[in-house]
Amino acid sequence: MAALILFGGGGDLAMRMLLPSLYFLDHDGLLPEGLKIIGAARSDESPKEYVAKVHEAVKARAEADGGWDEASWARMKSRLDYLAVDATDPASLAPLKAKCGDGEVTSFLAVSPSLYGRIVTAMKAAGLAEKNCRIVLEKPVGRDLESFLAIDDAVAHAFDERQVFRIDHYLGKETVQNLIALRFGNTIFEPLWNNLTVDHVQITVGETGGGGDRWPYYDEYGALRDMLQNHMLQLLCLVAMEPPSDLDPDSVRNEKVKVLRSLRPITLEEAERVTVRGQYVAGTSEGKPAKGYDEERGQASDTETFVAIRADIDNWRWAGVPFFMRTGKRLPEKRTEIVIQFKPVPHSIFGHGERGEINANRLVIELQPEEDISLSVMNKKPGLDQRMQLQPIKMSLSWGVNGKDAAPPRRRIAYERLLLDAMHGDSTLFVRRDEAEQAWKWVDEVSEAWAGAGFKPLDYVAGTWGPEAADLLLSRTGRKWNTRDE
Repeated sequence: MAALILFGGGGDLAMRMLLPSLYFLDHDGLLPEGLKIIGAARSDESPKEYVAKVHEAVKARAEADGGWDEASWARMKSRLDYLAVDATDPASLAPLKAKCGDGEVTSFLAVSPSLYGRIVTAMKAAGLAEKNCRIVLEKPVGRDLESFLAIDDAVAHAFDERQVFRIDHYLGKETVQNLIALRFGNTIFEPLWNNLTVDHVQITVGETGGGGDRWPYYDEYGALRDMLQNHMLQLLCLVAMEPPSDLDPDSVRNEKVKVLRSLRPITLEEAERVTVRGQYVAGTSEGKPAKGYDEERGQASDTETFVAIRADIDNWRWAGVPFFMRTGKRLPEKRTEIVIQFKPVPHSIFGHGERGEINANRLVIELQPEEDISLSVMNKKPGLDQRMQLQPIKMSLSWGVNGKDAAPPRRRIAYERLLLDAMHGDSTLFVRRDEAEQAWKWVDEVSEAWAGAGFKPLDYVAGTWGPEAADLLLSRTGRKWNTRDE
């Protein structure tokens, strides 16, 4: 009988994401037969009290998504158990080992990464790191290469690499996975996916919220380590990687590592030209007054809440194609998107704007607030005008285009796919150790260049798209950031 242990089972991640994901998987009949779900945390409460908390959290999320079903909850409830433990103490974990039995055990560490090393050491001593066990680690692991290696060495001492699943929830999003299908399942895209036809690539992750109560964590990591290293480099790898030989987990991850190894180092001399650091000051966010980061924190800080970077990939496919990444807090809208900007037509037979401006083709992969893939192309304006007039149109490549009357499937929580894959031992959408090492190495070089150049964050008003320097990063190359109305 299989078991899933949620360390930190009463915390925000478990209640907001993991347990609702498990409910939906159970609702759809996708959980393994007889799977036990065991919450483990320091809180001294009974299993009955824990189940009541889970019921409240899961029902609220399921009702919001239109999927609450009493029979499904009854089935999930029968799987649930709880044990109060000190996860760093092998003796405290012994009863947890007994609850799991002899079947496969998947443990999810929904706790601070600073505890990973002590927890996995205790797990090994308690018999929770045997060959039938897997462990799921929430990224980012560490805050730089040195701390990552220290934590991961402890993990490697307890678990083989094949047992370790470093989770990046962005990779569980349906649209991210669809990017692989779009690229490698269609002859019309992959031959164009190179420096002969692509002008540049943009990756944007915008958040409207500020540091809030998470400022102690955020002050340690900043936008560079929290978001760019953790999520954006993964998206860059999926866009830029070479076609893998197959969909075997290592085949896919080998190609992602090659991309990271090809990233041009950002030196101290280049830091000011190709990077932008920012920190929001008081302004307006979502129609309400917003304090500056220093005001929220209560004292001055040089932590960046915004970062924009031009990354160059030094290989044959992408030589000369800049990848622009930007992410920040207190931006005008919550938006995560990848933009593939193609080059303009080499020669226009339509004159110079007399029949309408010819916009270069653009493929936009939106991850939030909605998931969508759209392709912008030029089209003839309808009508009998003897002078052919052109207009840009946007075609959606997402689910449901072929059947307008069909209802789209429920938008799944990204963790649903990743939890299912981890329990089945499929590591395709998880991050391998050498992949994480390369990402940290590149990010550390950026951080060291900033420190060496004394590169302080530039102010930007809350509710805007970062410092003016972020626009200049593109405009001095004759380009601009994608906007919704284009």
